[in-house]
Amino acid sequence: MTSPVQPETQGWRAWTRRWAPQGPLDALVRLVLLIPLGVALVALSGIGHRGFDILAQFTGPALVATAGVTVLLALTRLKAAALHGLAACLALTIAVAPQWFPGGPRPAPGAPIVRVYSANLYYLNDDVAAIRRSIVEADADIVVLIELGQDTARRADELLEGYPHRAASMRMDLTRGPSRSVIASRWPLAALPDSPDGLHAVAAVARTPLGRLNVVGVHLTRPWPFQEQWGQISQTIALQAVLDGLDGPMIVAGDFNSVSSARIGKQVRRDLGLHPAAGFPGTWPANLPAPLGMTIDQVYASPNLAFVRRRLGDPTGSDHRPVVTEITRAAD
Repeated sequence: MTSPVQPETQGWRAWTRRWAPQGPLDALVRLVLLIPLGVALVALSGIGHRGFDILAQFTGPALVATAGVTVLLALTRLKAAALHGLAACLALTIAVAPQWFPGGPRPAPGAPIVRVYSANLYYLNDDVAAIRRSIVEADADIVVLIELGQDTARRADELLEGYPHRAASMRMDLTRGPSRSVIASRWPLAALPDSPDGLHAVAAVARTPLGRLNVVGVHLTRPWPFQEQWGQISQTIALQAVLDGLDGPMIVAGDFNSVSSARIGKQVRRDLGLHPAAGFPGTWPANLPAPLGMTIDQVYASPNLAFVRRRLGDPTGSDHRPVVTEITRAAD
């Protein structure tokens, strides 16, 4: 004679039947959803090893993609699997929040606004017409160009018509083809020395309605495979040395090859005392919808400046999207 099943046991069996995988497809979907959850946990771990840091770059795209998959699952018979997606979305949201919602100083009411256009043009991109259209559409006061290729640089007067004041870096030949970084301004510029410190950068002081404004354009190496694991870190230390020699408000814009919530972004905020513009939507790769891109093209500002808004500029023919930011004086 069999013993009666206790109500607690019946309830447990009913719960497990309800939430257990309902077949191979359901099980596979739940297994796949462990991937974005793993990306979130890696990003939240704070481990600075290059392999972990590369995974941490994907929190934004992973969140957008996982949210879309979760909604689709909720509309199908795989509703239980949607809960796994929801858990991954929650973890990814926590991981990506410092990048998309970085906070920062409030704008001072009535203070002048300076618009900055910054773009990695890709050294093989010779689409001068697209670059020019993008710059004209942005109607910026200051333009920061990274990876201005050798052939395109010969047409700088055409590209930068209306920006008579310019400063250029030394030519970079190491890991890419010949290219330079350029700062161009509607207002007078004073170029600053370009030190041979392993950092590809250009710096100048602009006379703006906000007063003297230090503008630095940078291009950090990729985390892989061009340099040793600590290449980006050592370049950020070199950037710190550049900024230590500057007085007054400063903007640092360019291709950091890192999102602001990952290892290098944390180093910039902690050691350089800068705060980033919001990092959504993404800037790279340009052939993907922007929400699925990674914001590795950053704009950082000193604490005495505040971001008014940030948006993407029109395509330039590069694999990066330009960034257009408006800055002003920070409220006291």
